[in-house]
Amino acid sequence: MTFSKRERIILLLTVVVVGALVLDFFALTPLLERIDEAETRLDLMTTRMRQAEALLTRRRALAPRWRRMTAESLKADPGEAESQILRAIGEWADRARLNLTSVRPDRSAEDTPLPVIDFRASGQGSMAAVSRFLYGMETANIPIKLKNLQLSSRREGSDSLSLQVTFSTLYVPPQAASPSDGAAATASEGKQP
Repeated sequence: MTFSKRERIILLLTVVVVGALVLDFFALTPLLERIDEAETRLDLMTTRMRQAEALLTRRRALAPRWRRMTAESLKADPGEAESQILRAIGEWADRARLNLTSVRPDRSAEDTPLPVIDFRASGQGSMAAVSRFLYGMETANIPIKLKNLQLSSRREGSDSLSLQVTFSTLYVPPQAASPSDGAAATASEGKQP
């Protein structure tokens, strides 16, 4: 069977177009999809690597501070931690001229790497005294976390306030503390990705 020149050109163009479509379907499109997937994975891995590097840099920067805090502020004995907070609360109240009426510690029975001791304190004073007392708590060099704060006016139209505050502190129990450098830091960071 003989094809005319025109039919041969049409046949050749058809074969080229069909070949290009088959090549695109089986080779070019999957290759481009794999390249896109690889670029996406590369971007994701680059982002994760930057986050990991930032975390390591932050850990290196904070490690000396953590060691200083654990050596100076975090106590191994719950009684020492409780005494430290009670002394500090007394100092802040005296400095602020706040009349503390009660401070009650409440030790938690939970077995955690960094146990918490909760405190409830009540006091009376002016707005300036309350603000100075709270400023002392917020700028403390000891581990303290303000959990709840309740202010109420004692007398209508006066600057006499009643303060009730709940806060907590941490201590490192002897089994969590070890002579190795950064053991307490490892205990607290153990759950980070």
